[in-house]
Amino acid sequence: MVLSPLDIHNKEFGTKMRGYNVDEVNDFLDQVIKDYQITLNHNKELEEQLDAANGKLKYFNDLKDSLNQSILVAQEAADKVKANSQKESEIIIREAQKQSSDIVSEATNKGNQIMDEASKRAKKLAVETDDLKKSTRVFRQRLQVMLESQLEVVKSNDWDSLLKEGSMSSYEEIKKVVGDRLDNDQSQGVNSDASQPESAATATETPVVDAPVADAASNEDNGETVVIFPDNDQPHFDQDK
Repeated sequence: MVLSPLDIHNKEFGTKMRGYNVDEVNDFLDQVIKDYQITLNHNKELEEQLDAANGKLKYFNDLKDSLNQSILVAQEAADKVKANSQKESEIIIREAQKQSSDIVSEATNKGNQIMDEASKRAKKLAVETDDLKKSTRVFRQRLQVMLESQLEVVKSNDWDSLLKEGSMSSYEEIKKVVGDRLDNDQSQGVNSDASQPESAATATETPVVDAPVADAASNEDNGETVVIFPDNDQPHFDQDK
């Protein structure tokens, strides 16, 4: 049991002969009491300071643990955010690449489609142009044959014999001679057309003929011979003669 200053103060010693001086012993005990009290007070202060320091140490330890926990939580959150951001960026990159690939593919397909359509149109136009040229050549050849036959009729010597002064030929005779001449020329024109099967076949496939020529061709197909006289030169015959 630890002695207190009061225990030291109340302590009594027995006296003997040749013992210590009572006054000196009491004075010394008083001094010991004071020093001991000072020591106790100082020790109490140190204990209080130690308790305060221990409290602060505990506080800082708790704060350190809390900070460490917060750091761990923040690190985990940062790692999650980083991982999510990386995943989102990868998804965005993949979607962007897919969209760009789709756009390029669609543009390529449209371009190819446009090129194919343009090529088909160009080929079709070339075929139509070639057919038109062939039809035009056939038309020109037929027109040339028809005009040449008409010109041969005009240049025929039969006209001179029929139309010479003093001739007594009737209208029916002139008509018969002219008709026979035109029929012969028409037969020659048909033979000339038959000698060119490619042109005729093309004309059959693509008939491109103007309206006046079509009328002339229809007249030829029907076997009719049309003779056109100038208004001023058309002969008039008296049926009585």
